[in-house]
Amino acid sequence: MNRDIDIPVRKIREDVWEVPQSYKDYMRVPARIYAAEALLDKMKSDRTLQQTINVASLPGIEKYSMVMPDGHQGYGFPIGGVAATDFEEGVISPGGVGYDINCGVRLIRTNLMEKDVRPHLSEILDVLFEYVPAGLGLSGKVRLSYSQLDEVLRGGTEWCIENGYGWEEDIERTEEGGKLKAANPEKIDEKSKKRGAPQLGTLGSGNHFLELGVVDEIFDERLAKAYGIEEQGQVTVLIHTGGRGFSHGVCSYYLRSFEREMSKDATLSKILSLERELACAYLSSDTGMDYFEAMCACANYAFANRQIAMHWVRKVFEDVLRSPAENMEIRLVYDIAHNIAKEEEHVVEGKRKKLCVHRKGATRAFPAGDERLPPIYRNIGQPVLIPGSMGTRSFLAVGTETAKLETFGSCAHGSGREMSRTAAMRKYRGIEVREELAKQNIIVKTRERRKRDVRRKSGIPFDKYGELAEEVAAAYKDPEVVVRSCEVSGIAKRVAAFRGIGVIKG
Repeated sequence: MNRDIDIPVRKIREDVWEVPQSYKDYMRVPARIYAAEALLDKMKSDRTLQQTINVASLPGIEKYSMVMPDGHQGYGFPIGGVAATDFEEGVISPGGVGYDINCGVRLIRTNLMEKDVRPHLSEILDVLFEYVPAGLGLSGKVRLSYSQLDEVLRGGTEWCIENGYGWEEDIERTEEGGKLKAANPEKIDEKSKKRGAPQLGTLGSGNHFLELGVVDEIFDERLAKAYGIEEQGQVTVLIHTGGRGFSHGVCSYYLRSFEREMSKDATLSKILSLERELACAYLSSDTGMDYFEAMCACANYAFANRQIAMHWVRKVFEDVLRSPAENMEIRLVYDIAHNIAKEEEHVVEGKRKKLCVHRKGATRAFPAGDERLPPIYRNIGQPVLIPGSMGTRSFLAVGTETAKLETFGSCAHGSGREMSRTAAMRKYRGIEVREELAKQNIIVKTRERRKRDVRRKSGIPFDKYGELAEEVAAAYKDPEVVVRSCEVSGIAKRVAAFRGIGVIKG
């Protein structure tokens, strides 16, 4: 059903659209859509546009409520949603961050070629599957006491390096150095801490993955070389995971708290009646700042989670290929968040303002020259990571001045779903997906389901490889179209593309 088909959308330029502020009396700013026309049509088939419009009602929102080319319906904000609110007078919304706080991606490069890895690929995946557990509720090899967990929540990537889980250079190759300074473990509830303590260095379920790939195409040789991407066939690794059940618990805890507080404020109670999922609190309030500090702690946990997963990647490559990681140059290109709210300064109407930039299923995309980039990339531009789905290509891009000026330096984070998991399970069988990937010379590892583990709607037959059916490429938008739309609209520029050769799925 085309729920949003009657919303007035006018074209600003190629792949950029706008719903005027005058459309609804509660809109404080226009709604901007960055998407090719075909992607816009898909957004109209669910509540993506209406959610983007509702976000425009948030107090303190600046410039636009936005959705990126991979946008689709989410909780509160659309996935692919971006909104910046005034840090002093505006609000923060957990729906603008997501349940999986600092879900993100890191790209790792090596000096190996496909011919070096292909004969050992199955063994590498088997051992990685042991070292980096994938799936709901699984524990990692690093088990933390509560006091150690608090250290991780404060230190993020720095804690990992200090405790032998990585190299010093990994810090500067991670967004914000892998550490948000506002993190406060005291703002985390005990139930969430109990869930988080055993899960460092693991992949979540659903669309999370660890993928061994190779460089498939280079679009800009100068930029690619600056990022360490040298030639076709070069082996790379992508890791996509976040804050696991720890972050989910924290988000749920604060959503309940926000809803209670909103009923006490006339302005916020109107938002609650408009869209309950847009629960929010003023950043100047105790409730709002408590969530912000808790979210920053969750973000540090997720940075550490991906860092430790990369540590195990290095170890497994060393053990299987019998060579030091340094010799194989297993180096981090970049780690980037795509479910987060960040304190950032941006120019709005000629004035520099401190903002809370919500990126929910959207990623940062700063251009060359931005002082917030680490020295190694300041004259090049920030790497932007846009993974595809199983059997499709993933992309490395670079941030642009247009993104900095229009989207608060934001871009798409992936291909974006266009079919629900239930619909995918009805249409596809996991074993068929696995066989099709094998025809593409892609090995996939996933946890086999047991019947007692699965609670599905009636009519869907048991599928021991059900995770693969849920994550089949056909359930997602075409990443080639999404990335091309980012480039056409001017918010990112393609640098290189990768194809997978081995995948571990959550």
